[in-house]
Amino acid sequence: MRVFLLCIAMMYHVANAQSISQKLAIAQAQLVNIDEQRQQAVENIETLKLQRIQQSLKDIGLPSLQTGDELVNHEAMSLAYVKAYKQARWVAHIILPDVIQGTVFRTNDFRVDSKVKSGTAEEADFFIKKLKPDSSFEYDAFGFDRGHLAPSADFRWSKKALSESYLYSNISPQLAEFNRESWGDLEDAIRGYLYSHPKTELYVVTGPILKQGLPVIERGKNKVPIPEEFFKVVIDPLNKKGIAFLMPNKKNTAALKTFATSINEIEKLTGLDFFNKLPAATQEQMESLTDATAWLPVSSATDVEPLPQDKMERNYFNTTVAKQWVGQNQDVHVCGTVVGARLSRAGNVLINLDKQFPNQVFTVFVKKEHIVNFNYNLTDVLKNKIICVKGKVINQGGTATMYIQSQNDLSIQ
Repeated sequence: MRVFLLCIAMMYHVANAQSISQKLAIAQAQLVNIDEQRQQAVENIETLKLQRIQQSLKDIGLPSLQTGDELVNHEAMSLAYVKAYKQARWVAHIILPDVIQGTVFRTNDFRVDSKVKSGTAEEADFFIKKLKPDSSFEYDAFGFDRGHLAPSADFRWSKKALSESYLYSNISPQLAEFNRESWGDLEDAIRGYLYSHPKTELYVVTGPILKQGLPVIERGKNKVPIPEEFFKVVIDPLNKKGIAFLMPNKKNTAALKTFATSINEIEKLTGLDFFNKLPAATQEQMESLTDATAWLPVSSATDVEPLPQDKMERNYFNTTVAKQWVGQNQDVHVCGTVVGARLSRAGNVLINLDKQFPNQVFTVFVKKEHIVNFNYNLTDVLKNKIICVKGKVINQGGTATMYIQSQNDLSIQ
C-alpha cells in the first residue's frame, strides 16, 4: 500500500510539474508576443511621426525653388538639389523633442541619393579608399569633411531618419576645423534649445551659399564646388521665435552670437523665401529677430573646469585632451567630474563628465546589459564624483564618448 501511495504521489508531482512547465511556456510565449506587438507599435509611431514631419514642412512652407533646382522629398527631410553644384541649395527638416531622449547614433552609411535624378556626389569626391593586404583600408583624403547640412544628431530618435542624413544630397564640402568645431557647436546649440523648450518643435533650413566661381575639390571625381559660407535658419512656431546664422567655411574663433542675423537677411542674400505659408504678420515677427541669446547655451551651474592635464599620470587625460584620441583605437584613461548621470529610455546609462547636456564634452556610455556588472547604482553613486574610465574614445553624435562594460573600467577617485 505504501508503495502504491508513493507512486500515486510521484505521478501527481510529475503531472503538476508538467502543468507548471506548460504554464510557464505559455506565459513566455505571451511575453514574446507582447514584445513583438510593442516593437510593431514603436515602428508604427516612428512612421507616423515621419509622415507628420513631411506634412508639417509643407504646411509651414518649403523654401522657394530657383531655376534648375530639383525638389527631393525624403521621409525626414526635403531638399532642393542643384546639379551644377553637386549639392543641395537647402535642406529643410524638423527637430522633434524626442531628440533629447534619443539613443540612435552615427551610422556612417554615406551613400548616393537615388532619388536625385541628376546624380549626387559620391565617396570618390572626398577621398580614395584602397584595400591593403591585411584587409584594412588606406585612406587618401582630399582635405574636406563630408559636412552634413541637416545634422545626423538631430535625428537620433529614429534609425530611419538618421540614416537618411547620410545621403550625399545632404552633404557639402566643409573644412574639418569648421565642421568639427564652430559649425558643430552651432548644431549642438540649436538642438540644445529643446532642452529648455521641451514641448516645441524646431523648423530648420540649412544650406551653402552657392555662387559662380567657387573653388572645387580638384582631386574629386565630380569636382564638387567648395562653399565659402553656410547658413542656418530656425523658427520655433510655438513661442514665435526665429533666428539665422551665417558662418564662413573656415576655423572660427569668435563667439557663436557674432554669426547671428535675421532670417530676412538670409532671404536677401540667397533669394529664398522661407516658411512662406505662415501668415505674413507671423513671418515678419519671427524673421526679423536677431537676438540669439535664447538660442545659445549658457554654462550650467553644475559645469566644472576640466581636471589639470599637467597633474595627470601617464596615459591619463582630461576631457579636453580626450578629444584627440577619438578614433585612435587605443585604450586610454579619461578622468573628469560627473555632472550628470541618467538612465535613457532604452535602459542605458549615460554619464557626462565636466559639462552637462547640451554642452557635453565627454560621455561615458554603459549599455543596459552591462549595468549588472556594477555593484552600485551608477546614476546615484557617481553624482559629483571624480572618476576615471578606461577604454577607446569614439565620436558619437559629435561628442567624445567611451563605452565601458564593467566596474573594472571605472575608478572613483
